[in-house]
Formats: sequence, structure tokens, C-alpha cells
Amino acid sequence: MLRINEIFYSLQGETSRAGLPTVFVRLTGCPLRCGYCDTSYAFDEGESMDVSSILDQVAAYAPRYVTVTGGEPLAQKECPALLSALCDAGYSVSLETSGALDISKVDPRVSRIVDVKTPGSGEVAKNRWANLALLTPHDELKFVICDVADYEWARQQVQDHQLSARCPVLFSPVAGSLEPAQLADWILRDRLDVRFQLQLHKLLWREDRGR
Repeated sequence: MLRINEIFYSLQGETSRAGLPTVFVRLTGCPLRCGYCDTSYAFDEGESMDVSSILDQVAAYAPRYVTVTGGEPLAQKECPALLSALCDAGYSVSLETSGALDISKVDPRVSRIVDVKTPGSGEVAKNRWANLALLTPHDELKFVICDVADYEWARQQVQDHQLSARCPVLFSPVAGSLEPAQLADWILRDRLDVRFQLQLHKLLWREDRGR
């Protein structure tokens, strides 16, 4: 059994899959409290569902792409089993995870989208750096940037760990805190081998849940 906050059909708003129609399975619960979190409603709200029931709801949308997100999905011990079941069902599956928990048990068919928490998030101490060695070109790393100090810190991590050689690296501005054009200018100035991204779903639907 897993505790599910919501299951909905929308356009993927981030990562290299941005714009693709996707079913999102949002799990309840998260051990982190990032200052810019926009899904605090997923901390506690949800209902218990078994994997079969989740698969039935997903199948009703007849999707090609499925994203398991949170909260922090890996905080629930049955999450890896759900991910494998979704892969077995023939979906192209991605996982959005905070980077604070071990990703080694995630099915290799899953594209792991791993956050690296910046100082501005308030949770930089929670980064599980051992996850970096587990990344493959099938995965992606995401930095959410609050300000210039976050940018410089993130740029240094990309350089020190040669992250762009491991997998695609994504830089996103925190909505309402950092002007997107400013982050774009910094990336171009420093010729970083990263992908700039905005949260497409927020541009389309603002703060609506389940979109």
C-alpha cells in the first residue's frame, strides 16, 4: 500500500520531457521543508491505495508517459515497487526526487530526476552526495536557483563533480524570487553546459492543483 495525494493528467512542466502529456502520481509525505516548496499540501493529505488500484487509475488516461512525484516519493518504502510495476505496464516512467534519499533501488528503466538542494533552499545539508555516482545519461539533475549565491554555488558543483558529463543538468529560477532572464544571462555569460528551464505548468495554469 502507498499513500497517494493525487493522480492527474497534465503536460510535463519540467525536465527534457517538458510539454509531453503525462500522468502524474503524487505520493504523500516529505522529510524536507524547502523554503520555496509549492506542494506543501502533499505533506500530509492523501489516501491509501494498492499498486493495482494506482495502475487502474493511470491506465484510464491511456498515457505514454508517467511521472511519480511528491512530496518525496522515496520516503515511502513501496515506491520502488510502484515504479517497477509502471515500467512493466509499458509506460515511460520518470521519478522526481529530492536527492536526499538513496536512489540505488530505483528500477534502471526509470529516468531519475534528482534535485540538488542549494543553500537558498534551506536544505542543502540533506543532499545525499553518494547519489551522484549512481547517475547515468538516462537520468537528470536539477538545481532550483534562488539568487546569485545559489547560482555560484550550483555552478561550482557542476564544475567540481563534472556533472554535465554524467547526465543532463537543469537550472531553474525560483518563481517570484529570481528573474528568469537574469539566470539565463548568467548561464550564457559563463557558457555553462546546462539546460535552462521554466516551470511550464505555472506559466499555463499558475498555482492550480492537479495541473
